[in-house]
Amino acid sequence: MSRSRTLPAAVAAAIAILLGIPLLTHSNYVLGIAISGLIFLAAAAALNLVYGYAGLLSFAQLGFWGVGGYCSALAVMDFGRSFWEGVLFAGAVNLVLAVAIGVAIIRTTRHAFVVVTLTFALLANLIARDWVDVTRGPLGIPGLPAPSLFGFAFNSSERFYYVALIFTLAALAFLYCLKTSRIGLVLKAIKQNEQLVESQGISAAPYKLAAFVIAAVITGMAGAIYAFHLKVIDPSFLDFYYMQTFLIIVIIAGAGSFWAVVLAGTVMVVLPEALRFSDELRMVIYGVILVAAMMFMPRGIAGWMEDRRIAMLRKALR
Repeated sequence: MSRSRTLPAAVAAAIAILLGIPLLTHSNYVLGIAISGLIFLAAAAALNLVYGYAGLLSFAQLGFWGVGGYCSALAVMDFGRSFWEGVLFAGAVNLVLAVAIGVAIIRTTRHAFVVVTLTFALLANLIARDWVDVTRGPLGIPGLPAPSLFGFAFNSSERFYYVALIFTLAALAFLYCLKTSRIGLVLKAIKQNEQLVESQGISAAPYKLAAFVIAAVITGMAGAIYAFHLKVIDPSFLDFYYMQTFLIIVIIAGAGSFWAVVLAGTVMVVLPEALRFSDELRMVIYGVILVAAMMFMPRGIAGWMEDRRIAMLRKALR
């Protein structure tokens, strides 16, 4: 009962704080970190759906991220569409791509799945670099305009922050509803024992495909928004730094845990910036922290918290 009351209050407090961040600071640096953190969190939560719940490690998320960014940029710069139409276009293209790829590979072994999705990510990077007529190659597509809605331009960090915030909150709300639904429960069961699920007359393939497609659409739309935050997109947009960031968030949180991913997403975006007091040792310290976290919390934050809860219950029973 206390948890059912505490969780909504904590969520409401967190949303209130997030809404107030642009009012507390006008620093483009701080707001830029906040915008990146929100978008990375949405992409990491999408990866958590396909990896944490369905048990499929998908490197294709990097490809969908890049496809989303390029599709939205091309829709605005070449086809004269609005930013909002570009984001929807990015989601639609990724939906078609994910269905086409997923139908072909969803029944393969998990090792083959990883290899194929990695190949897709590398192929997307290659196309971005070499299809010069469309992507402009290494020069990229600069000068992406600020979004506008009913004449109101989101042309500052304070304003664009709310675009990222609304998208991320909508994505997290959708994923939370999904994880608590029958689909989410079946996905958890598939990850634990797919053969047992199949023996109950439930086909695992449609559920895994649904997770793969939904994650692709959310990641593509996140990439579209991030491209307009940067105001430029080039092949570096498909750098494995982004996939590394999404994966670190999920692993540190504990794959399959919704709220731990939200917490880890906040920490893992702020941490590298907090370590800028030493540019020479920043990434070394960051790596040491990651290694230490995995040594002391091999199942992530969620696993550590669960172990602590069980230990407290055992102590109370004694």
